[in-house]
Amino acid sequence: MPSTLVIGGGPAGLAAAWAAVQSGDAVTLLDDNPALGGQIWRGEIPARYRRFLDPRITIRTGVQIHSATQLPKADRIILATGTRERFLPFPGWTLPHVLGAGGLQAMVKSGLPIAGKRVVVAGAGPLLLAVAAYLRKRGAKIVLVAEQAPYQRVSRFTQSLWRTPGKLLQAAQLALGLRYRTDAWPLRADPGSVTIQGHGVLPCDYLACGFGLVTNTELPELLGCRVDTGAVITDSKQRTTVPHIHFAGAGSVDRSILEGQIAGFDLERARALYPARDAAVRFDRRIDEAFQLRSELSTLATPETIICRCEDVPFSAVWQQRDWRSAKLQTRCGMGPCQGRICGPALEHLCGWPAASVRPPIFPTRLENLLDLRD
Repeated sequence: MPSTLVIGGGPAGLAAAWAAVQSGDAVTLLDDNPALGGQIWRGEIPARYRRFLDPRITIRTGVQIHSATQLPKADRIILATGTRERFLPFPGWTLPHVLGAGGLQAMVKSGLPIAGKRVVVAGAGPLLLAVAAYLRKRGAKIVLVAEQAPYQRVSRFTQSLWRTPGKLLQAAQLALGLRYRTDAWPLRADPGSVTIQGHGVLPCDYLACGFGLVTNTELPELLGCRVDTGAVITDSKQRTTVPHIHFAGAGSVDRSILEGQIAGFDLERARALYPARDAAVRFDRRIDEAFQLRSELSTLATPETIICRCEDVPFSAVWQQRDWRSAKLQTRCGMGPCQGRICGPALEHLCGWPAASVRPPIFPTRLENLLDLRD
């Protein structure tokens, strides 16, 4: 029986594991979180997708892959490493009440009291509305949803949703009753408040920021998969440039599930899903175009603004470097516990620097793991 190893337990990984089982493979799924669902579902897998939890799948949670040598043997590997939020630095972005939009949502799901708290949600993309609607449902007072994209682009995108009535209805339900403004972004945060472009100083208990998503390409790169402009290169079957490795799940939930199924199914069943997957890819591209980051966001950081939060590196120490590698060597920027996952995408936007080469371990790990101690 062919063996398939799936890394990542979000929508794409769950769909891939389920599809591979349907195709007759022996499937093992690894995820670094305590519960399945990824950053989107976080253990709260919707009822219509619980079929993906097939009992024939061997599931191991709390497992973090830090190097290529750590991978179990398998005939095929499906990487579903997901995405993370992009953070852009501005004065005050390291204050305790400034969090990622998805991060605050995750903390509330884990028990953080939010009822009665004043929240400003700011950044780029449809995720802002989804987070704001969730927080409001949990009792938060949403002061403002600040979208940095221009009104014209957002309006054109909204009008185009008539092609997908379901998504239009979903957007309308999320936005209902929220104070949503375009051409608005955080200029600075101070204890208990945030200054928003065009709206002045707004008192708040939390500022939830998210400037789009960044694909987690560290493990694919470590395994030799080709990555271009932040995207893992795949063919129509989701195969990477390494023959036995597939990659899925770098977009919306719908797209991630389709990509996961295509990666897991045999070729005949996968081909039947190509049209739906391609339509989902086109929709994601329309989102990217509508909510692309404006140039003003690259001018918010002052010389004193901390760029690397792990190593407390200010922007003034970084901007004179010639590239990302030089910044790491001269300032230790990107060499802290997050290994550049936060400051890397920020500096790519601010300075145009692509990320430096990936080296193991890609996560902080115990010495015994580096020594690869075995019986």
